[in-house]
Amino acid sequence: MKAIAITRAAQNGSNIGFLSDIELPTPIAEGHDLLVEVKAISVNPVDTKVRAGFNGDKPRVLGWDAVGVVVATGDNVTLFKPGDKVWYAGALTRPGSNSEFQLVDERIAAHKPATLDDAAAAALPLTAITAWEMLFDRLGVAENGNEGDALLIVGAAGGVGSILTQLARKLTRLTVIGTASRPESQKWVSELGAHHVIDHSKPLTEELARIGVKQVSHVASLNNTQQHYQQLINALKPQGKLALIDDPDSLDAMPLKVKSISLHWEFMFTRSMFETADIIEQHRLLTRVASLIDKGVIKTTLGEHYGAINAQNLQKAHQLIESQRAVGKIVLEGF
Repeated sequence: MKAIAITRAAQNGSNIGFLSDIELPTPIAEGHDLLVEVKAISVNPVDTKVRAGFNGDKPRVLGWDAVGVVVATGDNVTLFKPGDKVWYAGALTRPGSNSEFQLVDERIAAHKPATLDDAAAAALPLTAITAWEMLFDRLGVAENGNEGDALLIVGAAGGVGSILTQLARKLTRLTVIGTASRPESQKWVSELGAHHVIDHSKPLTEELARIGVKQVSHVASLNNTQQHYQQLINALKPQGKLALIDDPDSLDAMPLKVKSISLHWEFMFTRSMFETADIIEQHRLLTRVASLIDKGVIKTTLGEHYGAINAQNLQKAHQLIESQRAVGKIVLEGF
């Protein structure tokens, strides 16, 4: 089968140029696995981080978002059958979706939304899982609840922010405040449903004051947490909640003590990596998100379509992701 893999470690800077077209044997489904013929993928920051840190002696297939068709199932599969169209993010510990065929555990996959084409659907799984878990599992927000509370989403125009903004606006009673620094990204966040959009290139407390908000009850910090950390603490109410997904060099929890602010990490690969007892929750939440899409409650966060799935186009996608100027998600389709 065709695949695109990172083949060499970084030398004198980036190893983007070592994303290469290769051939690999088609894997065989066993146990809970589905063998999926991949139709469309999207690119996430995790792809660029794993690529940049690669130093192995065997090529590694990246990619943690896919839509495809089930072509075979393992002996323990009960949720799907050959011919089903599925979407999923997959597991960080297994070969990724940048290949013609991929194995994925049925418990972290779901039937794709019927109303979206493959490319539009591929934009969503990883970010939808991350946003859902962050909002409801980590921050403890209740569906149709939290009247009077406010959520500040730092980096709301990116992949996770784009779906988190919609989920918070459509499924809760939170006041949703998104941050974005450029006119086109601010417009995007506003169109996704944020009540307010502020500029994270300016002091956040000043920007909140500009819109008449003194403090917020919840913060979802999706990038540059280290840069904004003290401002986020200042912006949070006593007993507020701070959740993050990025990778600060270090994070001192002591400044949170006086306000009794709770700190929450969201890492959507935890359930698959440790095969937690509740691993099937990712199947359930992806099923729920598909239903919300098909009912018109939320929409795809596709930003740009980069064409066919090959090394050249993936290299371009990685470059844009690393520039931190992407609006919405980058998708690729077909081999």
